[in-house]
Amino acid sequence: MVARILGAVLRGVLVALLIAMPSILLPHYTIRSGEMVALMALLAALLTIAEYSSTFPSFVEFRDAPPINRMRFVSLFLIVLSLSLIAKHMYEPSNMTALFSGLGYLLGNLLDFPYSPVRLVLLVLPQNVPIEIVQTARAAAGVAYMFTLITVLSFQFSIRVLNWPIANGAFNVWVNLPLFDPTTGGDVVHRLHRDGRINVMLGCLLPFAIPAFVKLAADIVDPALLIPPHTMIWTIAAWAFLPASMLMRGMAMLRIADLIEEKRRKAYANSEAMQTA
Repeated sequence: MVARILGAVLRGVLVALLIAMPSILLPHYTIRSGEMVALMALLAALLTIAEYSSTFPSFVEFRDAPPINRMRFVSLFLIVLSLSLIAKHMYEPSNMTALFSGLGYLLGNLLDFPYSPVRLVLLVLPQNVPIEIVQTARAAAGVAYMFTLITVLSFQFSIRVLNWPIANGAFNVWVNLPLFDPTTGGDVVHRLHRDGRINVMLGCLLPFAIPAFVKLAADIVDPALLIPPHTMIWTIAAWAFLPASMLMRGMAMLRIADLIEEKRRKAYANSEAMQTA
């Protein structure tokens, strides 16, 4: 019990640090709503502590099936950290910000080709935006997209090579999928396969669809609102992280469906063997 509470508190502190990171790293004169950021960090920390200190699940999926949630958090943490340092390079350059900016420019130029997600992000920016903002957005999008690609490939490696989630013991569907009711809606395997495929398709399409949607909504939402550093950091982080998170969720659900189907086949084979013996 004590270990669970301490782990929940540690997770809450890390989540609060993640939310407050851009405000901590960027110069104070770029912050317009520091009180709101502090409130959001506090609320997120309290929700995380309440979720992970409880024995019964509520809304966090794969709570007891590491390392999927750890991969997600580390990926988002690195994305926000990198984007914050890249944005800080415009105001207070240093060796650290120059390192991340250089990496971002390299990845951004590498991934900036016609019809790529990075190119679509740049097309969302207003046409009269300064070249420094365009270069910063390209670097941020390149770094964020690269981190998400590494995270997805790492989770695929965990499934295929490290035998997730069997390597961690028995998989409890109720604890790890609290929003999924296995007793309704037909066969569990069919529903898991369907939901998994939908999540995979959305995860693959959203990096392209989100910039297109923002471009179409330019008459309602001014794209210039995305230029301030804090807004750019969280917008690009969400653009890169949410599709990757959905893709990982779909991969996990397909994996669980395959395990249930395999267990059914083994049970059927054992029953057939017992009948013929």
